Amino acid sequence: MKKTLSLILVMLMMLFSFPTFAEDISLNAIFMKQAGYSEDDVLAMTQAFTESTGIQVNPTFVAYEELAPKILTASASGGYDVILGDCIWPAQFAKAGLVLDVTDRLGEVDLDDIYQGALDATKYEGKYYGMPWLNDVKYMFVNMELLKQAGIEEAPTTWDQLIEDAKACKEQGICEYPIVGCYAQAECLICDYTCIAGSFGGAFVDENNQPTLDSAENIAALDFMAQTLKDGLCNPKSLEMIEDDVLSTFASGSAVFAINWTYQYASMNDEAQSSVVGQGIITPIPGTDKAQSATVNGGMPLMITSGCKHPDEAWEYMLFLASREMQARYCANALPIWKSLYTDPQVIETAGAEVVAASQIQFDYIVNRPMVPYYNELSTAMQSEIQLVLLGQKTAQEALTGLQATALELADR
Repeated sequence: MKKTLSLILVMLMMLFSFPTFAEDISLNAIFMKQAGYSEDDVLAMTQAFTESTGIQVNPTFVAYEELAPKILTASASGGYDVILGDCIWPAQFAKAGLVLDVTDRLGEVDLDDIYQGALDATKYEGKYYGMPWLNDVKYMFVNMELLKQAGIEEAPTTWDQLIEDAKACKEQGICEYPIVGCYAQAECLICDYTCIAGSFGGAFVDENNQPTLDSAENIAALDFMAQTLKDGLCNPKSLEMIEDDVLSTFASGSAVFAINWTYQYASMNDEAQSSVVGQGIITPIPGTDKAQSATVNGGMPLMITSGCKHPDEAWEYMLFLASREMQARYCANALPIWKSLYTDPQVIETAGAEVVAASQIQFDYIVNRPMVPYYNELSTAMQSEIQLVLLGQKTAQEALTGLQATALELADR
């Protein structure tokens, strides 16, 4: 009797168990709207992946400011399988158990051919939590046509030179506010400050991830930013601007100098959205006697959520998006993670020889924002305090001394 029941049970299991085909698998993914790969690029890559594998992917696009809240809100329900994250999030997400450790999976990838900055964007405490994908840093953009009207033939390589050039442009009536920055109370402000502080020799944490916010170099950098506003060299509307606002200001011919991500190069040379086509150049961010240059790591990895029911297929999708073929094809707004592609004729033609040349210099001066689990809280505090300095309501010394105390408290917690 028992054997008969067992046989019936096995037959029923065979009858009602069906193999899972690729066509039956559907993944949900979330991406960022602005900067880096465009929505059209991501949709084209995703369509190519589905055609190749049969796996359906449903991409969602949100503004950067909505990305982390959407991911965190959906984490309990497992709403997304693949998420795009900023390089400052793996520490928080990993510690909270929201994303999968993919260190073993990455062992099959040619890591020696990936830029260190892109790899760093996936790492926390020696382990990897994502596949490098969006490889980006900030650069200096210079309107050489306006600069030449002031009798200046070369872009500045130091901040002292840039200030002198900005004064010349202002005094000659060429541009009322030669400098524009992403100084809104948002993450973009921390990105710009990271670039400038790094070029002054500063850093927000030491090699042991201990806070160093009140260093002399960081104070000098913040004083410098505030002074450009006080002297009327930096557009006061910068305090309300994010990256797209900086781009539109530069593209309208209302700025000589701007710090922004790679995507500005293609946009400022697009006749449909720019009146300065052919006038601007992309160049490394200026430095000081403390540092030749500095830029902020804008790398964004793709990660698999811990609630993903199809992690193998999610990993396959991530590898496809990050493949050399896809990155060579869609590099107009985001540069490849692969070192070997920087001599590829297709990449040089699509991204632009000027962009590739600038990146090969700028990539040597990447500075990371603190990769600590409490970064979001720290960034929020920094945004508020730094804005007060730029508004002239606090000194850099006061703000950064207070922020150092806040960072130590968060680290202890």
